[in-house]
Amino acid sequence: MLRASKSWTQAQAAKEIGVSTETWGNWERKRSYPDVPNISKIEQVFNVAYDDIIFL
Repeated sequence: MLRASKSWTQAQAAKEIGVSTETWGNWERKRSYPDVPNISKIEQVFNVAYDDIIFL
């Protein structure tokens, strides 16, 4: 949802966060979850609070 709000591809979002496209895709498919440093980057890049990031 965060990525879609900026009309970014997975590759664009991954580049902004500093991870591979495969890693970003795994997060979206709930195969893995970002670690604390990457969560901090997500908060900064997308200008959201941790509570606004949903990992089901």
